Amino acid sequence: MTYIPEEKRYDGALFNRCGRSGIVLPPISLGLWQNFGGVNVFETGRAVIRRAFDRGVTHFDLANNYGPPYGSAEENFGEILRKDFTGHRNELLISTKAGWDMWPGPYGLGGSRKYLLASLDESLARMGLEYVDIFYSHRPTADVPLEETMGALAQAVRQGKALYAGISSYSPERTREAARILKSEGVRLLIHQPSYSMLNRWVEKELLGTLDELGVGCIAFSPLAQGLLTDKYLKGVPESSRASAGVSFNKEFLSAENLRRVKALNEIAEGRGQSLAQMAIAWVLRDKRVTSALIGAHSVEQLDDSLDATKKLQFTDAELHEIDGYAEDGAIDLWKGAREEAA
Repeated sequence: MTYIPEEKRYDGALFNRCGRSGIVLPPISLGLWQNFGGVNVFETGRAVIRRAFDRGVTHFDLANNYGPPYGSAEENFGEILRKDFTGHRNELLISTKAGWDMWPGPYGLGGSRKYLLASLDESLARMGLEYVDIFYSHRPTADVPLEETMGALAQAVRQGKALYAGISSYSPERTREAARILKSEGVRLLIHQPSYSMLNRWVEKELLGTLDELGVGCIAFSPLAQGLLTDKYLKGVPESSRASAGVSFNKEFLSAENLRRVKALNEIAEGRGQSLAQMAIAWVLRDKRVTSALIGAHSVEQLDDSLDATKKLQFTDAELHEIDGYAEDGAIDLWKGAREEAA
């Protein structure tokens, strides 16, 4: 059946300014890190993307190695674009990244010009696109000069293969230097994509202040702490969860202390009339320096639950104070090592 987007998809839709740029993002964006690869049901992912667009989500975030297998999320997304969104490309903001491992050998990961630009060409081919809206350096790389990595991003923008440049998981100091180098190349650093959740609050110490000062947007990934901040683990570990499969989730995250915090936070969410996931997303967005929260979804139902977080974004001072009693570091920051190694 031919897909016809919801005519009223923008009625009441919210958008936030991305730093001091001309771009706005929806408060909740859809990431294709999990659930959209070659091992997943294509039509399920297609239905999720359709539903997201129907509800005013315009930003879709990918990376070269999203899958599994690597590259398959971009391939599937490209097929969905061809089937359903041929006449709507200008309504979409599409991003991809390179930095983590993608192909064998010394040129298949990191921050070199060779890897980043070759990867971008492959990403564009997989998605059938002439350009992406944002191309990210997916991680800082300690053994590659930052001038080379930022130079590659600037080259991608000058070539018209990306409209904007972004970085992910960079320290405040390296973010500042990246912005300086890009500016010297005549390119603006549009956005930073850090991990941020109630159990992973590292960005509050310095990064958010740095981004605000630089006029750079912030899109927070993993606001649900890889699913920990949902009702999924309140009664144990489901067989279908990432924790049981050991995929991008360390079972040590399910410590007694973390589970105690999650249960307490769930009670607060119930008192607000929200699911824990909705409250976790709303909490990340409480800080106006956060442009968008980046979520995943394995079904239309899960997507709808997450998007409904925008129905109640406000917190009382008393609620925030109570949340602070449980929203503490849960040792779940998988990206800390790469960030600190290259700091």
